[in-house]
Amino acid sequence: MIVAYTQLRLAAPLTVDRHKPWEKTTRPGEKLTPTRVRRGFRHIRPHLASPARAPKPSRPDPGRPPGARHRHPTTRCKVGSTFKRPATLTERDRRGQGTS
Repeated sequence: MIVAYTQLRLAAPLTVDRHKPWEKTTRPGEKLTPTRVRRGFRHIRPHLASPARAPKPSRPDPGRPPGARHRHPTTRCKVGSTFKRPATLTERDRRGQGTS
């Protein structure tokens, strides 16, 4: 809460008095209340500098060291080999290969 009020106090010189129709205007040089600064804050935000972007890494990660072998080699499948599938659904259910 204190940080929010501090931000409003720091933005007070940048804002213009935006008062409701039933409120009195402030005299020039008079400090604005945090509520009035908050009303004007949305009009100064587009003119403020944008925050910095996320830093980019300076170099790539080490990864696998040169000369090291893969710990988990890729599984290979036989090309062209097939297995016999049941011809009907009842045959499939008899074999115990039902869908889960």
